[in-house]
Amino acid sequence: MLRSDTMKKIVIFGGGTGLATLVRGLKQFPVDITAVVTVADDGGSSGRLLDEYDIPPPGDVRNVMAALSDVEPLIEKMFQYRFASSEDLKGHSLGNLMLAALTNITGDFARAVEMMSYILNIKGRVLPAANQRITLHAELEDGTIVTGESKIPVYGRRIREVYLSPQEVEPLPETVEAITSADLIVFGPGSLYTSILPTILVPAIREAVLTCTAKKVYICNLTTQAGETLEYTASEHVQALYDHAGEAFIDTVLLNDADFSSLLDGDSAEHWPRPVKHDLDILQTLVSEIVLKDIAVIVDGHIRHQSEKVATWLIEYMENTR
Repeated sequence: MLRSDTMKKIVIFGGGTGLATLVRGLKQFPVDITAVVTVADDGGSSGRLLDEYDIPPPGDVRNVMAALSDVEPLIEKMFQYRFASSEDLKGHSLGNLMLAALTNITGDFARAVEMMSYILNIKGRVLPAANQRITLHAELEDGTIVTGESKIPVYGRRIREVYLSPQEVEPLPETVEAITSADLIVFGPGSLYTSILPTILVPAIREAVLTCTAKKVYICNLTTQAGETLEYTASEHVQALYDHAGEAFIDTVLLNDADFSSLLDGDSAEHWPRPVKHDLDILQTLVSEIVLKDIAVIVDGHIRHQSEKVATWLIEYMENTR
């Protein structure tokens, strides 16, 4: 794992595709990357391993590790391989099974992640937000309580708040240390309520984020997400972060400054997820700096952040604000 005391330190919070996309761009630069990854997933292969082996779900961690890996493409492809035919293995990825096996061997999920990181020669560190099984709950605006990360988006109602059980879960000491010594803290992109917020619901992580002196950036999602942030504006994304942290803490928000329709062919734009509305008048009352950049790209039919552009901007931002 590539790390150096002379490198600038970036800590990134999130999970899923958004975090993996970002770190693919950042690993091209000589910076010390720590990815703090949600372990609230309870669907698919992760959910099955959660129930069968009583370990934290490995799916989001696996994706970020693959993105940070520096191995032959075939090895990464094998790590991400998902079985499709076997009745027992169907739906499982090989990487998830390897992490489950290493957890059983070592008796510790974080240790398993550390060992796998060496095998994959990752550029940086991947730290689970918690080293134990946790459950994500959501209270919807009508008072309904939903239990389980995978079930929350299914209801299609606005979310009032999310919370963890157990509530007093402890993070790894390395996670708090990474936050307190960071030169830059980054949140997103990714699912607001099920990927980003669960990482700062861990009390010691939240306290470390709020008290550290590093600049804090929120990379706003490009589109709203059905079941989580439908019709949300940029300021509503930031306000949700503040509501769950207990106070304002974001210094800068990065927004996309491009029309999605210019990236699409024909009538595709009509069926595209709705872009996050930039309500700059309200947003500027919540953060001290708003940056708009052309950072959107189409990948395999999905709108994504262009990892190289976002990473380049983050490096420049860190150098200019240190």
